[in-house]
Order: sequence, then structure tokens, then C-alpha cells
Amino acid sequence: MVIAVGAVALVTAVYAQVLQVNPTTIALTYLVVILLIATGWGITEATVASIVAMLCFNFFFLPPVGTLTIADPQNWVALLAFLVTAVVASQLSGRARRRHLEAVARQRDLERLYALSRALLLADRGAHGSSGIAHQIAQTFEADSVGLYEQRTDTESWAGPQDLPALSARLRETARTGAAHYDASGVVVTAIQLGGTPIGSVAIKLGGLSDTVLQSIANLAAIGLERARADEATARAEAARESSELRATVLDALAHEFKTPLTSMKAASSDLMASAALGARDRELVTIIDEEVDRFQSLVTDAVQMLRIDAGDFAVHARPHLVADIVRDIDQKVSARLDGRPLVRHVPDDLLVDADRDLLTLALRQLVDNALKYSPSISAIEIRAHAGETVDIAVHNDGSAIPESEQSRIVERFYRGTHARHIPGTGMGLAIVDRIARAHGGTLAVASSPTDGTTLTIALPRTVAATRAGATRAEARRS
Repeated sequence: MVIAVGAVALVTAVYAQVLQVNPTTIALTYLVVILLIATGWGITEATVASIVAMLCFNFFFLPPVGTLTIADPQNWVALLAFLVTAVVASQLSGRARRRHLEAVARQRDLERLYALSRALLLADRGAHGSSGIAHQIAQTFEADSVGLYEQRTDTESWAGPQDLPALSARLRETARTGAAHYDASGVVVTAIQLGGTPIGSVAIKLGGLSDTVLQSIANLAAIGLERARADEATARAEAARESSELRATVLDALAHEFKTPLTSMKAASSDLMASAALGARDRELVTIIDEEVDRFQSLVTDAVQMLRIDAGDFAVHARPHLVADIVRDIDQKVSARLDGRPLVRHVPDDLLVDADRDLLTLALRQLVDNALKYSPSISAIEIRAHAGETVDIAVHNDGSAIPESEQSRIVERFYRGTHARHIPGTGMGLAIVDRIARAHGGTLAVASSPTDGTTLTIALPRTVAATRAGATRAEARRS
């Protein structure tokens, strides 16, 4: 403002004391100065300069000089025209300057947003957490303070020269409600949303940010947080896969080490059972040893196979098999664990399924083991099979019901529901069954209620018609 008045005063002094020119030249000079002031400083300064220039022009250059009165009526017209021209010109010039500054500001904001997006999208894995994102925002926009709250991990990070811990509660409140907050100190807090759902909030202490730019920052932060979550999930999956592969390799090595003593024990127990010199009691003990050696070999083999399946290191070799034959094999292998409990089979003798026999046997045995664990010791276990659009093989037990909220999660690795936490287990069995079913192009379904018990059903594609049973029975049994 002082500069504007000083510029008009300088023009007035030059023309009043040094140069003698006509009033038209003086008026045009005033107009040029007013336009320069509007361009350099703004509309307000130019308007004030217009009024001051009009007064100076009247006082120093229009007769009678030295007064604010005008003798010639024509000069009133000239003075009014000068004032209108000066004000309008200053307004137009100032408006053009404001638009230019707004365009420059928008360009600067776009450049900063572009730089921020590159920094977040091209950053190395591990740099997308809330701390890294807050640091990138503060560095890119040169903000005094940036705070970022991530709702998923309940973590809060600050970056920039200033920390504003007093806004911690406000960050959490904004993340919960999604409502923006404008603080008197110049801090803006807005929600970070993904798919319309708040996942966090960001606080920025930086003047001049438009709502559009602020929302763009929040959107980029949401992308960064989501990428961080995806990176974490990928890292966990990779670690789990490597861990599964390591466990499978170690257990495979142990299985090979077990083979020699197990083979020797099996040979010894077989020789003893063939001996006629054993008494009834000794023969019973040797029979138990022989059966438990077989069971131990089977457990080691199954453990290695399950870990390989969990690591994805397996292939499906599907051939036509009779479901009844597979179920009979399972009956024989779990008979020692039944303890007198009936294993009821409702399986058509001629029902065929295209499957990998070893994998399907392992999956069904896991379902039977699961039923034995979670059902009363006096209740029967049922295996049913029938063909419709798919070949469905179901294992039913009368144990406690699985809550509906947990039924979709029982196939997750290591998941133990509330109904299962008091029973020993790893939480791997049903995950393996689900993986085997999906590898065959099928599904694993669960149905459970307090009145009807629990039924787990493997549904496999029906690529072999049941009517071919007679023609392929011999081949299926040989395989």
C-alpha cells in the first residue's frame, strides 16, 4: 500500500517540479503506474493508487491549481473519465494477475502431487508405511507438520519440523467419522478413504491448500497404505511358503532317515509274527508293534505330503477310481482309531471319480480324523457319496456345531475356532483338504447346526459317468 502511494507521489513530484507537460500526458502516466501496481501487487493497491492519483491530478494539474475544485466543467468530465479508466484498468489488470497466480499455484500443486505420486508408487517395499508416507508428503509440499494415522494398525506417524501430538485424538476421530476438521492454527485434518470407507486420516499444517489438493493427497495416501498392506501380505505369504518348503524339506530328510530303522522294525515284527514259538500274549504284543510301525510310516508319509501340498509343491495325476474302494482303504487305515465306533458308509459300488487317488485319500482321511476329534466317542461317523452335477463325498459327525461366523474361516491355515481350541491340533488339516479339492477343480463345503451335526463335503467335477463303472471297474481297482 505504501509503495502504491509512493509511486503516485513520485510521478506527481516529477511532473510538478521537473517536467512541464500537458495534463493528458500526466493522466496517461498515472494510468501506466496504476497498471503496473495492479500487475505487481493486486487490485486493492491499484484501487487506492487510482483514488490518490485522481486527487493529485486534480490538486496539482487541473486549474485552479492548488485546490480540489475545478473551474472548467470539461475538466470534471476528464477527471471522471480518468478515475473510471484507472479503476477499471486496475481491476482488469489485478484480476488477470490473480488468475495468473492461481494458475501458477495450480501448476505448482500439480507438480507436487505428481512428485508425491511417483515417490509413493516407485518407492521400495517397506517405504509405504504410515511413517514413510507422512515423510514423503512433508518433503514434497514443504509442510511444517504432517501427521498420518492408520486405522488398521492403530499407528500414528509425524513428519516435518513440528510435531503436533495434541492432534492425536483429532486424527483418530476423523478416521472414525470421516469428517474433515480445520484448526485455528492452520492445520487441516481430513479422512483417508478407500472405497468410501475411512482407513485413516492425515493432518497437514500448510496454508493455501485447496480442498481438491488436500483430497488428492488423502487419495494418494490411501493408495500408499493399501500398497503397504499388499506388500505386507506378499511378504507374509512368501515367508509362509518358504517356511512350508523348509519344513517339507527337513521332514522329507527325516523321513528318509526313519526308513532304515522302520524297515528293520517291520521286518523283525513280521518275522516274529511268522514264528510258531510265540505264545498268545507275545503274539498280541508283536501284532500291536507291527500295526503301530505301519501307522508310524503312514504318519510320516502323510506329514511330508501335507507340507508339500501346503507349499504348493505337488501335482494332480487324475485317473478314474471307484469311490467305494477309496473309502474302504480309509476304513482300514483309521480302524485302529475308531475304538469301536462305527464308520457307516453310504457309497454306491459303481460310483467313479476322476481324481488323484493318493491326494483324495489323504483329504478324506483328514475329514474322518477331524470328525473323530470333534464328535462324541459313542457317535457314528458317516461317509456318504453320490453323483449329481458333481461327485459329492461327505463326512458327517454329530459333534458340536461350528458357529456360522466361523464356518467360512475353518479352511484358513492355522485357524482354530472357538469350538476347537480345547482339542489338540495344528489348524492345517482342513486347509490341506480345501487345497486338494481346489487343485481338482472342486470345492470343500461345510454345513453345521446344533440339531444336524457337522457335514464336510468335497465336491469334484463329474468328468466320468457312473454308467462306465462296469466297463472300467477292473482298471480302477488295478490303479
